[in-house]
Amino acid sequence: MEIQRPRGTRDFLPEEMAKRRYAENKLRAVAERWGYGEIKTPTFEHIELFTIKSGEGILGEIYNFKDKGEREIALRPELTAPVVRMYVESLQRSAKPLKFYYFDNCCRYERPQKGRFREFFQFGVEIIGSARPEADAEVIALAVEMLNSVGVKGDLHVGHLGIVRALLKDILPEHQSKIMRLVDKKDDKGLEEFLDEINASDEMRGKLFRLIGLRGINAVHEARELVGDIEAIAQFEALLDLLSAYGLEYQVDFGIARGLDYYTGMVFEIYCEGLGAQNQVCGGGSYRLAQLFGGEDTPSTGYAIGFDRIMEICEAKPAETKRLVVVSFDDTRKEAIVIANKLRAHVSTYLDVMGRKFKDQISYANTIGASHVVIVGKNELDAGKVALKDMRTGVQELVTVEEVAERVNE
Repeated sequence: MEIQRPRGTRDFLPEEMAKRRYAENKLRAVAERWGYGEIKTPTFEHIELFTIKSGEGILGEIYNFKDKGEREIALRPELTAPVVRMYVESLQRSAKPLKFYYFDNCCRYERPQKGRFREFFQFGVEIIGSARPEADAEVIALAVEMLNSVGVKGDLHVGHLGIVRALLKDILPEHQSKIMRLVDKKDDKGLEEFLDEINASDEMRGKLFRLIGLRGINAVHEARELVGDIEAIAQFEALLDLLSAYGLEYQVDFGIARGLDYYTGMVFEIYCEGLGAQNQVCGGGSYRLAQLFGGEDTPSTGYAIGFDRIMEICEAKPAETKRLVVVSFDDTRKEAIVIANKLRAHVSTYLDVMGRKFKDQISYANTIGASHVVIVGKNELDAGKVALKDMRTGVQELVTVEEVAERVNE
């Protein structure tokens, strides 16, 4: 019986992994230059970490199970909640702000489609401990810089949920959450039906649809007319000034709601062409989760980059790796091992482990695209040298082992 991989998952072969690791390292380098430290959280968590805010309805979207101790466990569907749980558990008394980045896999039980998988990878960033617009602006600028580092250019859209929620202040919290999810999905029909269901006033309904439709240069001014001169408007204007100081191009978009309930203030998304309907490559915002997990009320800001999506359009490519194959004979195999070990300190080196004859070793070198082969023969060894053959030109010369890496890397 042939066993296939589960639906919504993928295998990555060496060539693809080289591209993914190269892009990952580019993102890491940017995060570290900006002063962020890497963290890692468990692959699975207690299920309450994800249901405490989103409710039992999320169970249909995640992988959950009971372990052998009858504990309810879930494979993480996202990484922000685990990071905040880690903060509450271990770091509340640390000097603020805390600046973290992470790269890991997540799992969601949803319908696989282009750019969307049941197991997927996120590169994320969090600032914990600051409610100031400077933190929000830095997070957005860092996201743009990371995407630029791998050759991805996107359209930045920025909104503020504090402004949208100001219209919903008289509505029950659970109804607010449902409204925000419908706004996030751009489901105007569903939103109309739900507002009917909860008997929302015509005035609030009209203002809400007008507000979430605001885009562009006059959006903040029009939002002020709808909600008044509230603090959230002043915070948002301060953020926009800082984004301009970073030299960022952006569009104000009050239709951004994000799909998770914990966002409270600034929200942003970055969209790219070439990905079809699933064209969002990055999203995040400001939130307060620590108190929900038993900690002190702590402002935080963060985002996640959809790593699988950016790999579909990523322009950054690793430099071609030089591959060297050490070819030996029956009577020089031990010497070939010693020589291969020396060369591996300088260049990617293959050594036959199949007991192939000389001609078949050369053929294998061609198959894997080796740039050179090192022939370890008895006569060459007696002369204190090896034969180095350039597989592209066919030129062969006698050199010392020490000279091989220098020639290949030229």
